[in-house]
Amino acid sequence: MSLTRRDFAGRSALTGAGIALAGSVGALATAPNALASTDTERAGEEHGRDHDHGHDHGGVGYGPLLPDPDGILALPAGFRYEILTYSGRTRLESGEYTPSNHDGTATFDGPRGTTLLVNNHELGGHRDGWDHPVPLAEGLVYDPAAAGGCTVVEVRRGGHVAEWVGIAGTAQNCAGGSTPWGTWLTCEETEDKAGEEGMTKDHGYVFEVDPEDRRANRDPEPIKALGRYAHEAVVVDPKRGHLYLTEDASGPNGLFYRWVPPQGFRHGRGRLRTLADDAGVLQAFKCFDSGGKFVDDLSRATKTGTVYGVDWVDVPDRDARNTSVRKQFTDARITRARKLEGMWWADGGAYIVSSFARDESPGRPHDGQVWFYDPGRRTLTLKVLLGVNPDPSADGAFDGPDNITVSPYGGIVIAEDGDGVQHLFGATDSGRTYPIARNDLNVGSEEEPEYSEFAGVTFSPDGRTLYANIQDPGILLAITGPWKRQRRH
Repeated sequence: MSLTRRDFAGRSALTGAGIALAGSVGALATAPNALASTDTERAGEEHGRDHDHGHDHGGVGYGPLLPDPDGILALPAGFRYEILTYSGRTRLESGEYTPSNHDGTATFDGPRGTTLLVNNHELGGHRDGWDHPVPLAEGLVYDPAAAGGCTVVEVRRGGHVAEWVGIAGTAQNCAGGSTPWGTWLTCEETEDKAGEEGMTKDHGYVFEVDPEDRRANRDPEPIKALGRYAHEAVVVDPKRGHLYLTEDASGPNGLFYRWVPPQGFRHGRGRLRTLADDAGVLQAFKCFDSGGKFVDDLSRATKTGTVYGVDWVDVPDRDARNTSVRKQFTDARITRARKLEGMWWADGGAYIVSSFARDESPGRPHDGQVWFYDPGRRTLTLKVLLGVNPDPSADGAFDGPDNITVSPYGGIVIAEDGDGVQHLFGATDSGRTYPIARNDLNVGSEEEPEYSEFAGVTFSPDGRTLYANIQDPGILLAITGPWKRQRRH
């Protein structure tokens, strides 16, 4: 059912109340505007002031970051980190090295007080092109030519760490998402077909990985009902059973999707694998403003607090047999966005990241947005807006949000995948940002330093440990310290 213009006017009046200005009271309990700014022009100015005044983050956070004598991770005073896995150094239970290119991660309560993490490895193309692909563990391989997949990491009392393969033979495993029933949905960010890049099967699917039951992961099959495209992340609406999915693509820009399950379907461990390839309905979103005007791209929004109504349009061919899904629509039928990245389900809706917008987008350039989709009101609200970072090589400003998590201490934590310096940073519910960690591992040269993106940011089930990945070379980190609830400012 489509929203009428009258319906949206009433709903947007409710949803938009109190959030026309960043940091307004009641805007959002746990994930707010990342800058004390209301538009992209002022956001750019805030970036500049942040740098000029010694990284003043409004008195929130944990203080300045201290350089790491080991050259890996700068943290505030009182915090420490441990390396859990390191590609090419640590080993799996089977003896092979930990695969490289760590990306999306989720945590689960394991047996006997352990913590289980499922860790994506974003490895594309043929496995011969990588030094440390995901090993082809017997019974866990989808396509023996593909390099990617997931590993499961078990952290036991006393600090002992074990790691094994959850799925292998998949490609470009980027983000994904956990499910309410305790499994991980890993997403392939590719559209390679059999015969392309050396692949023997089609790719661009979502697969389910069970961190506790190794037998459940045998003979992996894609969940084709969720479509074949450059998947980034997925979340589950536990109330309605809908799945929401992001697409990281350009030429044209990617889409935000909703999958509606067939009538009578009940979610649970392994049940997505039982679906027919055409089960349910896959849809792409279409936004319009409070005046009923169609919005072609999310880069059109220039102020935090912008609220759009959302309609859904059925995907004609979800398996993209001849045409990529996002190319099956004319630009007037759906809304696009550049680099739709991480998502997190909380507060009865989905937080959605658009990492940046440049010449490939029709609106004003920006260095990051975070939106909140409310499925009850069917509205999309801009909560975070980062102006273009004038100097990414200088420490202090943030750009290129990617993976995201909601913090048990209030606000959100974001993994930075921008240019130059890379951070984990937080945003309070009043609109202030603050650094949590900085990647000090230079994978470039002294003359031309280069720092890999952060990924896989997620808290342990008890909230005491923040896990995150440095993608290159592939390091899984556990960060602990004096966490505290961030005050409003």
